[in-house]
Amino acid sequence: MPVQIPDDTDFLSFRDQCESQDGWVARYNKGVVTVWCRDEECKTVQKLKMRIVCKDVTAETLYDVLHDTSYRKKWDTNMIDTFDIGRLTVNADVGYYSWKCPSPLKNRDFVTMRSWLPLGNDYLIINYSVKHPGYPPKKDYVRAVSLLTGYLIQSNGANCCTLYYLTQVDPRGSLPKWVVNRASQLVAPKAMKKIYKACLKYPEWKRKHEPNLKPWRYPEQNTLPSISVADLTVQRADSLENIDESSASEEKAQHHSDDDET
Repeated sequence: MPVQIPDDTDFLSFRDQCESQDGWVARYNKGVVTVWCRDEECKTVQKLKMRIVCKDVTAETLYDVLHDTSYRKKWDTNMIDTFDIGRLTVNADVGYYSWKCPSPLKNRDFVTMRSWLPLGNDYLIINYSVKHPGYPPKKDYVRAVSLLTGYLIQSNGANCCTLYYLTQVDPRGSLPKWVVNRASQLVAPKAMKKIYKACLKYPEWKRKHEPNLKPWRYPEQNTLPSISVADLTVQRADSLENIDESSASEEKAQHHSDDDET
């Protein structure tokens, strides 16, 4: 399947999904964080939606934090590696991301096409998995598939914003039920709070680390090699290895999120 770079219609559709309540069931609702699941989704390919209200954080700062791969390495403790592969247009690129799964599950990675758009007072970032000939699946990772993942940032005034995170990922494996439950009850809320904490610290960090470098805002700063959309194809889940990890025990799992509480 050819890769299509999202247009305004795709971004508006994504925003509608974030704001809509129809067909969503709340799984977690404490403080400023809410997590929903689609009630009709199958157990393996869950669609999750999260929302957090970020006080003392501007929409612009949150947008920068989600883009800044150098800063992500400071706060995303589940990440193993991330890097940009190349640019497609002034607001679309291709990148790689790998993250730790709780032992004994195998770690996962993605290659995705990401696109972004400021839309009025909102900022949107969306991605989905693609195949790039230079980055085939790796031996020690399970190549997962992002069917649709993205962020909607809405300004709530001069120094407050709301972040929506919507994701539908095929992990390419039969996961145990405790992993699926943990995703909505524990992992997702912690991830949202971690982003919020990262936003509070970002302005000070950025002042010391190339404060004027923001290629996601200023395309003329982008030094990534240009790649053609013709070199990419949509990553179909059924073309990848599917492993059975459904018997993995929660008691034996070693979780990597203990430091999230600090």
